[in-house]
Amino acid sequence: EKWGHQVTVADDGRLALESWRAQPTSQPFDVILMDVQMPDMDGLEATRQIRKQEANTGSRIPIIAITAHAMKGDRERCLESGMDGYIAKPIRRKQLHEALSGLIDAPGDGEDQATPPTDPAD
Repeated sequence: EKWGHQVTVADDGRLALESWRAQPTSQPFDVILMDVQMPDMDGLEATRQIRKQEANTGSRIPIIAITAHAMKGDRERCLESGMDGYIAKPIRRKQLHEALSGLIDAPGDGEDQATPPTDPAD
């Protein structure tokens, strides 16, 4: 939000899918940050469902995997499910900013809004 984005939170993959389906056409989501491990429906399945439905529309929302899985092959598994990016936890502001800036335009007029706040832990 400090970078000028609005945030919608979903507690599980099924709710993430429902939120994506219900987004207003006047103000669609720019990107989805999808946790891979969620109850009810995991992020990989939610992403597959979104991609399946997008196939009928010709549109594509960027989806970035957020995961504690940082083992060899985890990134590839996320990308194979249809995700466009991958961030391992713990999330660092700089890493998140780089992933977002590679997929979406920053909101607002100035570049300052898209610049992540400095944090010594980054």
